Order: sequence, then structure tokens, then C-alpha cells
Amino acid sequence: MRLTWHDYKYYPYERMLAMREAASLFGDSSIREAPDGIDLFGGTDFGLSTRLTYFAGAADEHHSVPTIQSRLEGAVRRGRARQSTRYSVHGLHEYKGKFNPQVVRAILNILGIAPGQRVLDPFCGSGTTLVECSHFGASGHGIDINPFAVFLANAKLLALSTPAQELRSTLGDLCTALKHPNCAHTPAEDDPRRRYLKSWFDPKNLQSIEMVRNLIESRAKSQVPIFLAITSNLLRDYSLQDPKDLRIRRRRSPLPTVPIADAFISAARQFIDNLEAAQSVLDRRPTASRANLLDATALTFDPSAAPFDAVITSPPYAMALPYIDTQRLSLVWLKLIHPDQIGALESELIGSRESRGKVRKAMDSALGHNQGNLPGAQAEFCKRLQRAVGATDGFRRQAVPRLLYRYFVSMQQSFRTIGRVIRPGAPFALIVGHNHTTLSGTRYDIETPAHLANIASNEGWNIRELLPLQTYQRYGYHMNNAIGAETLIILEKA
Repeated sequence: MRLTWHDYKYYPYERMLAMREAASLFGDSSIREAPDGIDLFGGTDFGLSTRLTYFAGAADEHHSVPTIQSRLEGAVRRGRARQSTRYSVHGLHEYKGKFNPQVVRAILNILGIAPGQRVLDPFCGSGTTLVECSHFGASGHGIDINPFAVFLANAKLLALSTPAQELRSTLGDLCTALKHPNCAHTPAEDDPRRRYLKSWFDPKNLQSIEMVRNLIESRAKSQVPIFLAITSNLLRDYSLQDPKDLRIRRRRSPLPTVPIADAFISAARQFIDNLEAAQSVLDRRPTASRANLLDATALTFDPSAAPFDAVITSPPYAMALPYIDTQRLSLVWLKLIHPDQIGALESELIGSRESRGKVRKAMDSALGHNQGNLPGAQAEFCKRLQRAVGATDGFRRQAVPRLLYRYFVSMQQSFRTIGRVIRPGAPFALIVGHNHTTLSGTRYDIETPAHLANIASNEGWNIRELLPLQTYQRYGYHMNNAIGAETLIILEKA
């Protein structure tokens, strides 16, 4: 049987994952390189080939069949010879820091996950793992401390299980209503939410955004989260914030000239088209996956539920992206958070860069006395960075040692709690980025994957392997804080 490559350019890590997928699915079959893919020799189950991620299809002397992944991507690539990461519902909303959906599907195959099994993502973000589990037929269970992430993940899952034609019908009703002159009226309330949004939107744009929201809430019924998510994806472009800056800074570029209502309609139509294409490929309407608002360090075993069969996640980076700053407009507009709670939520995230006042002093004390009981190597590394801080380092660099220590302690707690909710022998795959910092003019590489592997081992996990993904990066948003490499860590529950 020959497995053929997709027609786009591969990164080295993708070829490596492709070979791992094939070996996992087809066992002891002999593998030989071919001009357009690989040849498998020996007893192979032809039907399994449709599950592959990094191959376009399979053929033998009797059959030729495309992979499900090839059909999903082909439906949105529309002739372009490049990999698509916005197929199905993945393009509902941009979310800084999410990882490549193809990686998730490949990991499902590599770990030997079967349809129907339960997969946990303890840092689920906008739901990439949950969506791929649903495509695959597994039951994805996600948790995240960020209410916006949970909202988006569940909106994607809702869309995946809603017939595209129903969404198209609702959009038609919204289009009609948006053209009605009476729709321009919006409530004139003057609450903290409204005052906050006024400070970040031109009055006319804010009126239009609120009008779209009111119509969605009054007419979209059970589909409200889907259409609100589509609108939310437009907020940064139409705000007074610089849309390309992860922090909250005033824009210098002109505002878009296309009316917000028109941009919403166009975005909704594109999303529904992609969804319809995906639903024509998938054999089922996935409904088993779900995201919940919860801290990974607070996971507890539910005796009424079966233990998880696997964990797949991409945890936050140490000194992570400023997720809440980036998303605060959507958090407030969607009424997921009070404006006064933004800072507190930012400080609670694992990997947060926030450390002020009494919190900073407590963190310094915890580091100095290793109050989190980190393994000696990780505690000493943080102390080494603390000793390297000099008078010329700015406040962000001065904070690196304490923030890294807090990150390690939080991840240690996560390893501990996750170990309580999965079955013995279950695999745990996590993609972790490398970092670096410069203190007193000297560069220090932070080999986060190796540190986390050691912390996990100290918590009773067996380290199966560490696979470097040298060329895999997320859009370049964190380039100033990353070495440009990530590692796939595969652990196993003892």
C-alpha cells in the first residue's frame, strides 16, 4: 500500500509525525520511502489509512482513497497548494497562541487513541484539541481558567453539531434585520461595561457593534454563541486599539471603511461555507466534547465518570503571551468579565507576567525558600537567574526569576492533579516552547521542556520521550521571548 504526501511543503517535524502515525497505525509493516510518499509492506488494514493526518491518501492494486484530513483541508484550500489550519470550525475566531490542529490529530494517532475514548485538555484554550477529538470520534473534555477561551471552545463545538443550513437560515434573518432602519437603536445604559467600551470604540462603531449583538441575542436562539463569536473576531479591527499589538495600545492606522454589519455578514457567510464543507466530510455530528471553566491545578477526581484515556495539551509558555490584555475587549463586550476584574484574571493565569506589590514580595519569598517544593534543579535554576539580575535590567527582566518559579510550581500542581483523573498507563502529550532571557547583558536559555519533564518525573510520571519540533512556531507573536523551537513531551501515568 502506498501513502501519498499532500501537495504542500512540509516542515521536518511534520514528516517525522507522519512516519510516527504510520508506524502507530500499521504496526510492524515495513516502510520504504517512495517518490510521492511511502510504501508499506506486510499486513495492513487499508481502512485505517483514512485516519492519517500528514498523508493525502492511500492506494493499492484494488483501492484508492483520500484521507479525511485531506478532504477537510481540500474543502477550504480551494486549489491553493498550502496547508490549511482554518478548516471546519477552526477559523471561527483568531486566538493567539493556539496550536496547529494537524498536530493534535497526528498525536491522537501516535498515542493510539480509539474513537469513543475520553481525552482531557487541561489548558484547552479556544478548543483545538476538543474539535479534533470530535472530528476523530473521541470525547474531548477541556478546562481553562480563561472564560473567553471556554466561550470560544464551546461555540466551535456548538457550530460543529449544528447543521450549516440552519445557521445559513438564521444569518438570512439577521441580514434582513440589519437592513431595517429601526435596528439602529441601542440601549443608552451607562454601566461600567458601556463606559469601558466607549473608551475603546468610536461612538458610531460601538453603536453598530451593539446593534449586531442585540439582533443576535433576539433572533439567533440556541445559535447565539456562534454568531457572537464571529462578531467578537471583528472587535480589534474596529476598535481604537492597535489590532496588531498584543498589548492594549492606541492605534495609529485608520479604522476600516467597510461597515461593521457588512463585515459581520461576510465573515459569517465564509464561516458557514467552511462548516458546511466539513460537515459533508464527517460521518457524525460530534456532541460529546465540552469545555469547562476550571483551573488545571484544582482538578479533582469525579467518581461518577470514567478516568481519562489520554491527555493532549499545549500549556501556556513561561512568561506567556498577554492573553487577557489581548482579549479584554471581547471579554467585556461578551459580558464574561467586569472591567475591574481584568487585572485579577491576568494574574491568575499559569505563565502570567503579572507580579506587583505584595504579590511580588510573596513570590520572591517563595523563590528564596523554595516554598513550592520544586525539584532541586529547577529551584536552583530560578535562584541562579535571580542572582544574575542587575541594576540595568528593566522591571520585566527583573521579574523573570520569580515568574518562572511561579510557572514551574503551577505546572507541578497541574501534573499532580491531572495524575488523579486518568487511568494507569494513560499517555500525556504536551507541546512546550523553549524560552530565553537576557539578564545583566548575558543570555540565559530556558529549556522549559526539560525542566517540565523533570518536574513531571518528580510527580510520578514516566517520561516516554521528548521529540523536538524545531521549526514549529505560532504565527511569530512571541518571537522576542522564544528560541524558535518547541518539544513534544510524551509522559505516561505510572
